[in-house]
Amino acid sequence: MHGDGTGDAAEEQSPLSALPDSGDRDVESTLRPRKLAEFVGQPKVREQLELVLESARRRGVAPDHLLLSGPPGLGKTSLAMIIAAELDSAIRVTSGPALERSGDLAAMLSNLVEGDVLFIDEIHRIARPAEEMLYLAMEDFRVDVVVGKGPGATSIPLEIAPFTLVGATTRTGALTGPLRDRFGFTGQMEFYEPAELEDVLRRSASILGVSLDAEAGAEIAGRSRGTPRIANRLLRRVRDYAEVRADGHVTRDIASAALAVYDVDELGLDRLDRAVLTALVRSFRGGPVGISTLAVAVGEEAATVEEVCEPYLVRAGMLARTPRGRVATEFAWRHLGAGPLQNPRGEGGPTLFD
Repeated sequence: MHGDGTGDAAEEQSPLSALPDSGDRDVESTLRPRKLAEFVGQPKVREQLELVLESARRRGVAPDHLLLSGPPGLGKTSLAMIIAAELDSAIRVTSGPALERSGDLAAMLSNLVEGDVLFIDEIHRIARPAEEMLYLAMEDFRVDVVVGKGPGATSIPLEIAPFTLVGATTRTGALTGPLRDRFGFTGQMEFYEPAELEDVLRRSASILGVSLDAEAGAEIAGRSRGTPRIANRLLRRVRDYAEVRADGHVTRDIASAALAVYDVDELGLDRLDRAVLTALVRSFRGGPVGISTLAVAVGEEAATVEEVCEPYLVRAGMLARTPRGRVATEFAWRHLGAGPLQNPRGEGGPTLFD
């Protein structure tokens, strides 16, 4: 419902990727909420946006430029479209990688109508010439178009209609200071609680016509890594299983059986996650071990392990990053069925003097 891509391979391997794939986009457009009141989760960001948008409406002006940051799959694009709908404005959508030259951005800005919303996804990846042009557009609603080359080049100022820029980024730290400072509001998106994901799943099931038990919704939500996009993708996979191997009604047992088919365990780990933990525990006695060595052990690229697996394993408390390398926590040992007696480090795990 609700991407900085790390690679297509990771998307194909697991339904637990938070990045969108080609099969998601059409369904996501159907499931997207249309109004802020319909948006589930992110209560703090929702309340802040309500104040910003309502204040701008009452004053009859375009709201400040808005930056939405957070991991992929949490609803940044949905919120951008909701902002345009709440302002009763048109939205123009592009992405940072698509704006390679300043001329690309100038053409888009010159076609904006007063009050339009310009949404730039992955804004941290915008090319420097286009970013520098964006500074002036955001502050003064003007761009300088350079005509000609060399000493004979001239700069022609071009007025543009007042607009609201909505930027989305998965890496706020990758934004340059001057660009980040030009946003009047920054909304930090957080991972969802299981109860919020259950609300997302109920709404999605209603739209998709899926008969979903409350307990089944809780089962799917608990394995969705706090991410609505993953929850909706798992719902579709469970629906497929229920239609083919059952009567179409999704119960908790059906959901569990379906997710087992897709290698999604009760903690939301997939095949690669478990392979990384197993290699760390069985082959390297819990670590510490370098990321490159760990990647070789599971037959994956180091970038895939670091960018796809590690963030969730760290957040779930199963893997720790230390100056000497990656270390499996006691929780990881228990999840893999290895108790303290099998853990050579004992209950306390690695210490400073190991």
